[in-house]
Amino acid sequence: MHRRTEPPTVTVTVPGPTLGVVGGGQLGRMLGEAAAPLGVDIVVLDPTPDCPAAAVADQIVGDFTDPEAMAELAARADALTFEIELADPDLLDELAAEEGIDVHPSPDALRTIEDKLVQKRTFGEADIPIPPFHRVDDADDLRAALDEFGSVMLKARTGGYDGRGNVPVTDPDDAEAAIEDVGGPAMAEAFVDFERELSVIGVRGEGEIRTFPVGENVHEEEILRETVVPARTTDEVREEADRVAREVLSHLPGRGVFGIELFETSEGDVLVNEVAPRPHNSGHWTIEGALCSQFEQHVRAVLGWPLGATTQRAPTVSANILGTVEESQPARLAGLETPLSEPGVSLHWYGKAEVRPLRKMGHLTAVDTGDDESIESLLEHVRELRDGLSFD
Repeated sequence: MHRRTEPPTVTVTVPGPTLGVVGGGQLGRMLGEAAAPLGVDIVVLDPTPDCPAAAVADQIVGDFTDPEAMAELAARADALTFEIELADPDLLDELAAEEGIDVHPSPDALRTIEDKLVQKRTFGEADIPIPPFHRVDDADDLRAALDEFGSVMLKARTGGYDGRGNVPVTDPDDAEAAIEDVGGPAMAEAFVDFERELSVIGVRGEGEIRTFPVGENVHEEEILRETVVPARTTDEVREEADRVAREVLSHLPGRGVFGIELFETSEGDVLVNEVAPRPHNSGHWTIEGALCSQFEQHVRAVLGWPLGATTQRAPTVSANILGTVEESQPARLAGLETPLSEPGVSLHWYGKAEVRPLRKMGHLTAVDTGDDESIESLLEHVRELRDGLSFD
């Protein structure tokens, strides 16, 4: 349940408010798609000309840490947010102070989350359940972690995503090679004997917190492949996952959407894996599967507007479309006539000009159309549709 508060006054104007977004990838694109019906304009900052978001938003071509480009973004916006953790929190703080512009989520939340060691320490000090971890600066630190935990996942403290920057280690003789693979400061996290990976998309608004139903994430090679909602677990575990997610949100300042990844252990406990201070891949299902998507929620929250309902419409499964090529090539996806002909199935194409091995190029979402289809058969169906696509 969410606590009702007196909603702020919102007036629609022409032109409407402009939201500046650091990052113009697929998340920026979907933010722009969600903002338009609200009368909100989007301008993104991204170093790649004609980035995915440029199809639905104005673009400033520039680096995420370029002070002049960031100042231009702030000058054109009524509020700032980010869709990538490569945004510079110090620069965002400077803009907030010098330009008097709101930045959400708070740069302090970004500081906490962008460094996985700081993130884990913050949650541990708040008694939020997390796996055991160890700071790793060199091979001796990693061997000490292996001695303590038996086997670990070595994680780069910053910059890792989609399995990049994560190296499983079980043998002390592999310590030096693992450190080299990670390529910088790291942390070692004890391997968790988990039944499934869960996620909660949470929203911090002005004086209120809301959460979407708990999803179940299916990974392969550390890359998210499918999200199933509701998660195929017990009511007790779903309730605990929601409770833990709300506890996480209470320790992260600022307004916006947060993606909270969790482990369900074999004993039924829920541990925090990682948190993203932005809309998250595991929340893409909300576009068709919820009354108000995570992207619209983020726009509303950052602007200080009332939040939408997080109610699920029906059982929903989303499946990522990844690059199934051996080397980079121009993006051309074939076989779309089949999923586009299926009731309850939606395609999201991210508009990336080049497909690379395992690059996220889009996703399919399948919503139960009322035929009493089981969540397992819905998952099998969307997998078949996704696997029938090809890059040729």
